[in-house]
Amino acid sequence: MPSIYDFEAESINGQPVPLAQYQGKVMLIVNTASACGFTPQFAGLEKLHQDYGPQGLVVLGFPCNQFGSQDPGANDEIASFCQVNYGVDFPMMAKIDVNGAGAHPLYQWLTAEARGLLGSKAIKWNFTKFLVGKDGRVIKRYAPQDAPASLAKDIAAALAA
Repeated sequence: MPSIYDFEAESINGQPVPLAQYQGKVMLIVNTASACGFTPQFAGLEKLHQDYGPQGLVVLGFPCNQFGSQDPGANDEIASFCQVNYGVDFPMMAKIDVNGAGAHPLYQWLTAEARGLLGSKAIKWNFTKFLVGKDGRVIKRYAPQDAPASLAKDIAAALAA
């Protein structure tokens, strides 16, 4: 049975990121977009990173252009946008697909582990969030409209576990 630690991503600047490096930490994984109605959630995600990072939370952003073409830029443009507009300091990964035949293997696993509304595996929109515990297992999936601040109680519980 695979865990999140069996996957690797690519950082937004092209470096390999084995997720095993986050073993023993709580992860919040989010598919992001730079031109979405939910884009201001970057500020809330950064606040979670600042507030809970020292206790062991890792926020990982995965830009995706599959929903309304709301993140068409290159990785360097996305990185600059996130830093300049929201002060994003948490790790941002290279742009990926989260649905369909070309979906990143991590997202294939995440959506199988925590289904959405009515049992759907598909990611419905930007800023769908997955909370992963210290054991590498998915704790919960959150809808795009769930504000980052509303996850604080679950994050604190996962960190205390």
